[in-house]
Amino acid sequence: MERTLGQIADMCGGRLIGTASAQEPIQGVVIDSRKLVERCLFVPLGGANVDGHEFVEGALQAGAVASFWQKDRANAPAGNLIEVDDVLEALQTLAGAYLQASGAKVVGITGSNGKTTTKDMVFSLLNTSLRVHKTQGNFNNHLGLPLTLLQMPEDTQVVVLEMGMSDLGEIAKLAQIAPPDVAIVTNIGESHLLNLGSRENIARAKLEIASGAKPGALLIYNGDEPLIPPILEELADSLPAGLRTFTFGLGADNDDYPLGLMQVSGGMTFSAHSEEDIGFSLPVPGSHNVTNALAALAAAREFGIDASRMQEGLAHLQLTGMRIERLTSVSGLTILNDAYNSSPTSARAAIDVLQGLAGCASKVLVLGDMLELGPEEQAYHREIGRYAARAGFDAIYAYGPLSAYAAEGARETPTAGSVYAFTDKAAMIAHLQASLKPEDAVLFKASRGMRLEEAAYALRDATLTGENGA
Repeated sequence: MERTLGQIADMCGGRLIGTASAQEPIQGVVIDSRKLVERCLFVPLGGANVDGHEFVEGALQAGAVASFWQKDRANAPAGNLIEVDDVLEALQTLAGAYLQASGAKVVGITGSNGKTTTKDMVFSLLNTSLRVHKTQGNFNNHLGLPLTLLQMPEDTQVVVLEMGMSDLGEIAKLAQIAPPDVAIVTNIGESHLLNLGSRENIARAKLEIASGAKPGALLIYNGDEPLIPPILEELADSLPAGLRTFTFGLGADNDDYPLGLMQVSGGMTFSAHSEEDIGFSLPVPGSHNVTNALAALAAAREFGIDASRMQEGLAHLQLTGMRIERLTSVSGLTILNDAYNSSPTSARAAIDVLQGLAGCASKVLVLGDMLELGPEEQAYHREIGRYAARAGFDAIYAYGPLSAYAAEGARETPTAGSVYAFTDKAAMIAHLQASLKPEDAVLFKASRGMRLEEAAYALRDATLTGENGA
């Protein structure tokens, strides 16, 4: 974003104070005083333990051209300041105004699982023909989304935004900042049951993206999820005029569904009901990723991307890390790192991927705790253990206090192979290193708080001894 201080004050509803000149040029916004860039605006956000206002004076001395200053804070330092009622709200308002001025179209993506992967797919498809900007990493909340918008080049044609939530009302706020032209709901899972209490409430929270969309927008949603139609009907009075819908999924009653679905080395091949004469190659495994791709294809068609460009976009897809990230260890071991997030829905999808993997001697699953599942968390873990055991893996490792229940569920199943439960990550890594062979495959799946990627990367860099045998 390149604007003058006066323009920024007008855009965010603030006023210039101190020595601020309306004509002073600004390039970019920074919220961390340790990461200042030339001619930036510093935004002093509050945190649990730190108030960013404490760093304003230092930021101005270190090169920031100006800073926001919340008017209820005393002792404003000398320098270029924009006084605002609330710093976070001013940042959000500024981002929304910048988006509106740019004229960029918005693709908003939410869902319990698959948001980031679908975002990457939509970006890859649209980027074949248009100037596209997307959410980086997991910047999908009330702070990350406005920062994503303010990093957007002025000539962007489409911005692809991941919209996350942990409670009701949060996606509504994101959609207020960036009303979608195209809204995608990947699925309704069990994540955030701890806060929301039921899958119905999760569906209500996710479908705030539809209520916040622009008039005439396209809502693309997973038609295999039975909760979505009744919640949409419940929300009928709040939906924008002329809202269109398009369903995708594995079922043939959807507007689009896969044909000729096949797992191949390194990924999937499929055609789609919407493009029956076109074959697509997807460089990531799993039927759930094919359904994510169908959603992305629908968004691409809305923007006029032709089939050959869509083929190209999917074939060259690059995913954000730790979403079934395929690694090869120094010993040759195949590692699937899916340790960014986990829920019963996504854990089953990952288990299916490992089960369908070909060309390996033994298949080993490492499960870490699934967090924020509420009072039924033990039952969910037991059922995932049973589901994993039915897949017939050579070994199942469970890491963490909740995953101990997954181990219990696995041991209840006659088809289970070896089952191990650990609370010490280093001990588990040592056991894996002594058990796995170079021709094996191992998949890591857990919620982010378990940091199970540390085990994946340790095995990537380790020499296997294979003493115990998987």
